[in-house]
Amino acid sequence: MKKFIINVLLFLAFLIIYFLHSNLFVWFKIAGVMPNLFVILVLFIGLYAHKYMGVIYGIVFGLLLDFFIGKKIGVTAIMLGIVGLVGVLFDKNFSKENRITLIVMVMITTVIFEIGEYLINYFVIRQPFELIPFIQVLLVECIYNAIITIILYPLMQISGNKIEKEYKGNKILTRYF
Repeated sequence: MKKFIINVLLFLAFLIIYFLHSNLFVWFKIAGVMPNLFVILVLFIGLYAHKYMGVIYGIVFGLLLDFFIGKKIGVTAIMLGIVGLVGVLFDKNFSKENRITLIVMVMITTVIFEIGEYLINYFVIRQPFELIPFIQVLLVECIYNAIITIILYPLMQISGNKIEKEYKGNKILTRYF
């Protein structure tokens, strides 16, 4: 029952982030760039939830985003799935108890997401290759996501520890061996 409630709350978090992304952050653009809270959410799920739950949620959330706002169905789904997989890899190799580590993880996954999405759009949609504007957008979005992570860190730690306790149990030391 608790896992069902956790999944419902994660889907509600997706809906809230979608609402914020489409309504509130339109007013708070920095250099024309909005934060990508979907990357942070999928990374969060990959870090704290079950082994491949981040990948599954990344693909489902990506398909929903592609359906609502995407140019091609599947591009965001592929990249958010990869972000979920990277979250699982980070969970196995790094501690998520440190704020700096979590911020670096968010920045790395933001870079992976944006570069992958840009390359897929370049090869599939034949989007023109513009390196300098892309790098500017990437840097602003990384900084923006890092600031959002700093603000949301206490909430992420509290809810993440509860999710991790429910899905993984108290096997913290055994996962390193």
